[in-house]
Formats: sequence, C-alpha cells, structure tokens
Amino acid sequence: MKELQEFLFGRIWLREFTPFPKEEIDSAIEAGLIHATNGISAKGECRRCLETSQQKIISFPCAKCQMTCFYCRHCIKMGRVSSCSELITWAGPSPKSSTHHSFTWNGNLTSLQQKAADEVVNSLAGQSSHLVYAVCGAGKTELLFPAIWQALQHGKRVCLAAPRTDVVLELSPRIRAVFPGTVVHTLYGGSPEESGFAEIVIATTHQLYRFQEAFDVMIVDEADAFPYSFDLSLQRAVQKAKKEKAPIVYVSATPSNRLQKTVPNQSRIFRRFHGHPLPIPKFVSLWSYKKAFAKNKIPNKLAVWIRQKIAGEEPFMLFFPTIELIENVIPLMKTLDSRIEAVHSQDPLRKEKVLKLRNGEIPGVLTSTILERGITIPKVHIAVIGADEAIFEASALIQIAGRVGRSADFPTGDVIFFHNGIANQMDKAKRQIASYNKGGQ
Repeated sequence: MKELQEFLFGRIWLREFTPFPKEEIDSAIEAGLIHATNGISAKGECRRCLETSQQKIISFPCAKCQMTCFYCRHCIKMGRVSSCSELITWAGPSPKSSTHHSFTWNGNLTSLQQKAADEVVNSLAGQSSHLVYAVCGAGKTELLFPAIWQALQHGKRVCLAAPRTDVVLELSPRIRAVFPGTVVHTLYGGSPEESGFAEIVIATTHQLYRFQEAFDVMIVDEADAFPYSFDLSLQRAVQKAKKEKAPIVYVSATPSNRLQKTVPNQSRIFRRFHGHPLPIPKFVSLWSYKKAFAKNKIPNKLAVWIRQKIAGEEPFMLFFPTIELIENVIPLMKTLDSRIEAVHSQDPLRKEKVLKLRNGEIPGVLTSTILERGITIPKVHIAVIGADEAIFEASALIQIAGRVGRSADFPTGDVIFFHNGIANQMDKAKRQIASYNKGGQ
C-alpha cells in the first residue's frame, strides 16, 4: 500500500494504466484510500486535461460499455480518457516528507543573482508568485537553488516544469547533483519509470495533465516557450497540478508582456553571471539559398563558415526554419564532414546527438527551433539559416543567440543571422540584445 500511496499521491491516473494489481486498487477504493471518477464529466469536460471544446471531446460508439461514449482527443497520446474509463486519485493520508535532504552546491551567486534569489525566497514565503526575467546565461537555475532548498526544509513538494523535453533533460542532472539526498523524478514522453515519493518533480508541462493539487511550489522554466505560451490547456495543467494557494515562479529570458504585467513580484537580471556581454548577432546575406540547396550546392558564405569551424574544432549549431529543409540539406552537409548530424522534434535520437555535440564527438548539428533554449554547449558557435523567415520571431532569435558564450572560459562566439533580406524581427532581436548589454535601458 505504501508503493501505491507514493505513486498516486497528487496524481490523476487512468486506472487501466496503473502498474498495480486490480485487486489492490479495488481494496484501496473500498477502504476510501483511492477515489475513482469517470474520465469525462457529465458536462463534457475531460477530468485529466480539463478540455471542454466540442471539437476535442468527441462522441463514439463504445465497444467497452456498449453505449455512445465521449473521449478526449486533446490528451489522447497519454492514453484515451473516455466517459466510461476510470481516473483514480489518492484520497488517503499524505506520504511522510523526508528529513534527509542535503544541499551540495559549492558555487557562488553574483550580487545580482543573490538579490534575485532572496526576492524569490521572500515571495514564496508570502505565498506570492514571482517572475525571474533574466538574460540567457544569467544563471537562472542557480538562483533558484536557495528557494528549492528552503521549500524542502519545510517539507514542501516542488515541481520544475518546462515546455520542452530538452530543457527537462538539461535541468535533471543539475538538480539531482545539488540535492542528492532528495528523491527526484524526471518526467517526459517516454521517460523511464522511477520509484519512491518524489519531493522534486522535473517535468514537461504536458506531464502535468497527470497531476492534481500535488505541489506546494511550482516553477515554470522557459515560461514564454512554445507550446506552453500558446496552449491554454497547458497553462490550466500548471494551475491544476499545484495546490490551490501554491505560488508559481516563472522563469524566462524573453517573458511575454502579459507575464510582465500580471505577475506581482519580479526580479530582473540583464547581465550574464560571468560579466561578459551577450554576443551581438551579425547579419549576413545568403541570397536564394533555397535554390542553391535545391541544386545540391551549399552557398559559399555558409560553406566557408562551416569549414572554418570544422578546421578549428569549434562546435556549431545551424538553425533551419523547417524540418523538411533540414532533411533535404543534411546529405549535402555530410559532404563537408560525415559526422555532422541533424536534430529536430521528430528525431528519437536527438538527446544522444546533443550529448555527442557536447562531448566533442561530432563537429555540429543542423536543428530546428527545438534546440533554441535550455541547451548549453561549451564553445559553441551559432548560425541561423533564413533568419528572416516568420518562424524566427525576435524572442526565438534572442534565445538562439543566447546559446553562445555561456561559459566564463569561453564568453564569446559567432552568432550569424544568414538571411534573404533583413526582417523586422531580426532588427528587434538585435536591438533587444544590445539593450540588455546596456543594463536593459
């Protein structure tokens, strides 16, 4: 029963996918330790993701109950929730909090980081939400450590949520290293099962569909990122996953105007932790580059830049506007160096390829905007191919530029915006980065 309690506490779970025997679930329901409810409410709401749209709550002839059922199309990738399926939640006592936490980070916060860290701690103590608006490379994760440590010492459960799997994978080893005495679970699509009661959960925002009133502290990293910033259901999931009065800490280098206007307490850091300025993008024309690729040619300016990086053993990332273009161009790029890899959202091996780039096993990767944030590669250089394309909004270009110069040992590097004509978003990104270097003026 202890394992069942640890697994289900704070979760809302499809009964048929619960890794426990039917008899054990039945016994817990009879004892009042588990509450079971229909997956779709009488009002047509999915009780897991809270979707109510008639375009996503769909009727169908159900073979299971032999009636007309409704199912939720919105969260179906996590297992179909229908009118006759059961969602279960833990209704018994809470698991006991651990008293064996430890905090092993030996780094030092800068004065700006320390000020922000203190402000976050004070906001959480007052049950008030907080926005950390800090440039790429400011050390946002590190300044959260004191707040997480404070929460653990008070027996609170913490969630670090991020829209992208790559960000979650980047955060997980860092958090585990700093809090080695704490049970930490890392959740994303296809993540391995982990045991015990996690007092720190690091998860994609999609995984929060499966939680309900679970967390005393909610941290949303990269709060401006797609899909979270555009998907109201993910924003609802964050609200549902936390306890009613639990505060939210939003963390972003490019927060939306709405976040800046609505979050009561804010900290701003427009300087990187190592004190060096953010690299300013350079605009380089690459006329008719798509036609060149279609003729199996790499535009000369781009080829020269790539060869220089390969010769100097300097890792590079090439950002492309579409997955289709990446797949068409990767064979061409491999003529320069067969080790060059391609990475995009549909690539099941992207985690392994990013690790190879970080370890210096490959010279560079072609990528979509999936790697625009949350990735740290020492000494990396960046080029955006088609920076004038609509998908590259100013916030995305700022995040991409922010991959460069993150290390104190290597604070500089190339940020090249190859274009077919300078777009307003390119200018906006360049101006914003320059303003950060002037202290946000």
